[in-house]
Amino acid sequence: MSKTKLVYIWSLRNAAADQAGRQVGYKGGQRYMQSPLEYLARLLNETWLGDVYTLAGVINDDDEHLPRDRHALRDYGFRPAATDWFYPAGLTVQGRPLDELLHTVPSAYRGLPLGAAERGPGKHDFEARLQHKLLALGAELVVLDGLLIILDELVRPGSRFHRKIVNIHPGITRPDSPYQRRGAYATLDALHGARGQKVTDWQTMATQPVPRIPMTGASFHYVDNGIDSGEVIVDVLDTYIDPADTILELRWNNFNRSLFPALAQGLAHMVGAGLAEPAAARPTVLA
Repeated sequence: MSKTKLVYIWSLRNAAADQAGRQVGYKGGQRYMQSPLEYLARLLNETWLGDVYTLAGVINDDDEHLPRDRHALRDYGFRPAATDWFYPAGLTVQGRPLDELLHTVPSAYRGLPLGAAERGPGKHDFEARLQHKLLALGAELVVLDGLLIILDELVRPGSRFHRKIVNIHPGITRPDSPYQRRGAYATLDALHGARGQKVTDWQTMATQPVPRIPMTGASFHYVDNGIDSGEVIVDVLDTYIDPADTILELRWNNFNRSLFPALAQGLAHMVGAGLAEPAAARPTVLA
């Protein structure tokens, strides 16, 4: 049985903000911050999803020529060394070293001023190079995790990867949900919501009082050219928020309570959607 080729795309700078692959402070102790990529490797190694998917590549968009990227990755670097990185040293997926699957397609256009005439062509060039890499890897399904840019041409109707690119987002993205948390500030937005606050200006962090919403979750959704606005495939709402949580405590809880289950369930759903061949039903949730 042929397996569906899966390609994973992330921004290292986002994983660095999560302190992925490290012990983080948690309620007076410490807990290990497992990244979604490490969890995906476990899914493919330990569950039936490894019978229907093969991880063909892992792409990041970080650019070591950009000072802000170098600063964001100052404690990690842009590639693994002999020690633990965003995941344990020596981690394998389906019998292959994960390090051997890594690729970089820098989104260099981010270094241009927002109003620069060259920014549009630069974005076009980035998406063309990204598509070239996806085609070279034989990608059939692409999973985004913490990619800190908005895709456009790659996800338009009629494009090679329309409805072949999905995102795992640390918040509910369904438009009719009172728990909706879209965008890069989803976790912080949820934390403020549990404290009875709504951020009205993310630059000044001005807030206004609102009814408390003490829950958050995660959505696995198709990617369009909006901000977490694509059709929802699976969502999981199972993360209680303690108003006293730190951002990393809530991030740890939401990964383990909602985002990891949504990733597993979403990939299982895509089997039924015809993007992979089904295997005998077995659990997809890891302890």
